[in-house]
Amino acid sequence: MITENPTLMSEIRARFAHVESCPEAGPRIFFENAGGALTLKSVVATSNHFAAIPDNQGRDNEMAHKLVRVIDQAKSDMREFLNAPNGDIFAGESGTELLFRLVMNAVLETQNGGVVLGSTLEHPATRSACTRWAKVAGKPYIQVPHNDSTGCVTADDYIPHLRPDIRVATILHTSPVTGMGVDVAAVAKAIRAVAPDAIIIVDGIQHASHGLIDIKGYDIDGYVISPYKVFSRHGYGIAWTSPRLNALPHDSLIGGPEGNWELGTRDTGAYATMSDVVDYFDWLGRQVSDAQDRRARIEAAGAAIHEHEQALTNAMISGTGNLAGLADLPGVGILGGADNPTREGLVSITLDGMDAPDLVSALRALGIRTHTRKADHYSGNILNPLGLPAAVRVSMCHYNTLDEVSAFLTAMREIVDRQGV
Repeated sequence: MITENPTLMSEIRARFAHVESCPEAGPRIFFENAGGALTLKSVVATSNHFAAIPDNQGRDNEMAHKLVRVIDQAKSDMREFLNAPNGDIFAGESGTELLFRLVMNAVLETQNGGVVLGSTLEHPATRSACTRWAKVAGKPYIQVPHNDSTGCVTADDYIPHLRPDIRVATILHTSPVTGMGVDVAAVAKAIRAVAPDAIIIVDGIQHASHGLIDIKGYDIDGYVISPYKVFSRHGYGIAWTSPRLNALPHDSLIGGPEGNWELGTRDTGAYATMSDVVDYFDWLGRQVSDAQDRRARIEAAGAAIHEHEQALTNAMISGTGNLAGLADLPGVGILGGADNPTREGLVSITLDGMDAPDLVSALRALGIRTHTRKADHYSGNILNPLGLPAAVRVSMCHYNTLDEVSAFLTAMREIVDRQGV
């Protein structure tokens, strides 16, 4: 629907900063959204507004009272966005820091014995946290092997590794390296069938900008996002925690509010920018549906985003107009395969005879911004089994256009021809 509506696409792009041009490098096409999405102009304005306010929450003055109202409203907005009617929502240093905190408390404070379960697909935010705290707690850490050919992990992959004494389990919602989405509800259901009391924590950082989040439908205990990857700004993360996870002992001030996760004075502007993000999803839902309920509009926006990004990735892989797609360009390899229905707005590629950093530089010279993923602590779990030292990540979002995909394919054709592959 977005794809076939140029007026709506123009309105969408007008709401984001630096859509067509980098303030340092000039005109460029932004296909580095997995590293951090574009920022809403409303988020920039809100950040500037609250950065100038000297007051704190909890004082007896008008501004302090307003700051509390802004935070409460943001939490209410995020409940609708996440579809999380109960539990707690709070900000932390970053998505990675919050995942560490949730994993640490879950592993240390659940019943002694048992195991911690994750998968080899996961980002080091969860893998590192589980490795560290499982060792401290004396609970073996089991990693479900992902499928190298599809770049994904499924409930069926988890099933052989399930056991009743799972204390904590982690799930990656979408891979930032392969771009493949995981069926969180199906994996959580499989875990609950064998270990109903397990604390299940989901890394939703890569998924948040690409489609719907439905915590009520997942039967989980923790979900974390990084707002800079969903149209807000750097400097904080957002976590949702279930009543079960909230009930476990965790760091808090003695004598402070019971069950509180927040430590120190909160950044009101951080919370307020999440209201901007939710308002944007609500606005987009109004453009693509006649839904009267706000949550329904958010769901409609998520469906429209998924549909448009699928059209972009299909065009990039299979071609558009008279331009050959990546699947038909000689020497180009596509992680996860050309035909993969779990892909969410991201295509990672290799080119025979050209190192990934050199391909990123060649694309940059032609006005296309992408990123190298190296077989390091971030991506080695995906790339090493494939025998790849690195790959190029081309990541899109719903404000990208088919014309931009065409420009990318034209650039790739030029580079391939230059290489003589």
